[in-house]
Amino acid sequence: MKSIAISGSLRENVGKRDAKELRYEGKVPAVLYGGKKQYHFAVSAADLKSLVYTPDVHFVDLDLDGQKFKAIIQEMQFHPLNDLIRHIDFLELDDKKEVVMNIPVALTGTSPGVRSGGKLIQKLRKLRVKALPNDIPQQIEVSLNALEVGKSVRVEEIKLKNARVLNNADDTIVSVGMSRALRQAEQEAAKTGK
Repeated sequence: MKSIAISGSLRENVGKRDAKELRYEGKVPAVLYGGKKQYHFAVSAADLKSLVYTPDVHFVDLDLDGQKFKAIIQEMQFHPLNDLIRHIDFLELDDKKEVVMNIPVALTGTSPGVRSGGKLIQKLRKLRVKALPNDIPQQIEVSLNALEVGKSVRVEEIKLKNARVLNNADDTIVSVGMSRALRQAEQEAAKTGK
């Protein structure tokens, strides 16, 4: 899994007024927890763009005034009107402790059902995966090569090495439905075949 390096400065004051000042300066208040100690710090909003506004999942190499930590984003709060990040929580990683992350689904191959006029419907774009940090996949590949019209790929069909998918086993990830054009063609064929 890829890592992105971010540096932050530890905060002495923790409160609404301090957080408001940080946001005015283009910084985002943040917290790192999950280790021996909890750290309150601030990071540049510009530094977070490559980490937050991407479909990829990344580990974060945090540098807090010289102290180094490996972490993941646990939670973010956005401003309701302008979508700017208001606060971000990081979870410190421990190589011996499992973590839960949302991993993107990558569709591969071509569905014969789509080639024959069916409509591809992707219901899940990310799956919740639990594993040790070193076993977290960058993405989960789902092959469409055997997907005919009316068929689907469910969560239970996903097999990962040293990791578990936490979504419901019977949840549909992707399916091929009948398109309107294909349905009309079948109805026409049925009428003329009588």
